[in-house]
Amino acid sequence: MDSADLNVLRSVLAWRQAGQRVLLYTVVQTWGSAPRPPGAMLALRGDGMLIGSVSGGCIEDDLIERLRDGRSAPGRPVSLVTYGVTREEAARFGLPCGGTLRLTEEEVLETAWVEALLARCENHELVARELDLSSGAVSLHEASRGDAPSFDGQRLRAVYGPRWRLLLIGAGQLSRYVSEMARMLDFEVLICDPREEFAFGWEDGTARFVPGMPDDAVLAIEPDERTAIVALTHDPRLDDMALLTALQSRAFYVGALGSRVNSAKRRERLAFLGLAASDIERLHGPIGLPIGSRVPAEIALSLLAEIVALKNGGGKDGIVNGRVACAAQPAPQANGQPV
Repeated sequence: MDSADLNVLRSVLAWRQAGQRVLLYTVVQTWGSAPRPPGAMLALRGDGMLIGSVSGGCIEDDLIERLRDGRSAPGRPVSLVTYGVTREEAARFGLPCGGTLRLTEEEVLETAWVEALLARCENHELVARELDLSSGAVSLHEASRGDAPSFDGQRLRAVYGPRWRLLLIGAGQLSRYVSEMARMLDFEVLICDPREEFAFGWEDGTARFVPGMPDDAVLAIEPDERTAIVALTHDPRLDDMALLTALQSRAFYVGALGSRVNSAKRRERLAFLGLAASDIERLHGPIGLPIGSRVPAEIALSLLAEIVALKNGGGKDGIVNGRVACAAQPAPQANGQPV
């Protein structure tokens, strides 16, 4: 789930608390080149205001029209709405050629489940919501990373969770580029840097500072499978402290800035400090995909490309030891740092 999904649910809650009628639409099945994946949501208020998206825009127009012409009349807890069954209808609603989209149309009456789901997401939990189409009953269950939306014709199971987090150790120039790009990718950005001199310029609130030393900061945020941690200070006294703790956590990505030579030395230091070889093996360094990056903005792009690839499952097939798996690799680059 990203912040747009959370905003849909927050709006559902606010609108219902204000006494408004609310319809919640969820993509449950797609065939062909449908524009939005299963699980995508849209909320429609009784006066036609909406938030979220289930298509590129044309289907949204029809959902509003359904509300206005009475096709979405109250009385049915859940209905199925299908678009794009024929090639002509797909073209009419702006779907790619052959694309078909099926949605649930759900009248939101009770908001207890919305409040509970939002609270659990804020607590950084993964939650599965099950919707019974015949009764409209909603139940919440624990979910795990890798769970996907499912629909058997009678029950819809959708997975919700917190935003992905990125903890940066160090508030230097590179961290500013990483922070800006990560926010555009909808990461929650956290910063830890005990050096007071580096706090200047972060007053705009683009990232949240976590107080304390780096190892304390890692412990404080309780890293999980939706957390990435990157050490960027180039100071072993700070970076290594964070890495010792981060590499023993559940974070899906742990990396540290440095050349191949410096990365090898870092691994030796971590081993000397007693870190297990299996934990050290998780360390990404040099960080990023090999795009020949030289300047901070390019290094930030390289780093986030690697993190996003792993976030999206690229670690199994598309990424090998932090590098793109392909037949031929370019000459070794360490993102602008000497090898």
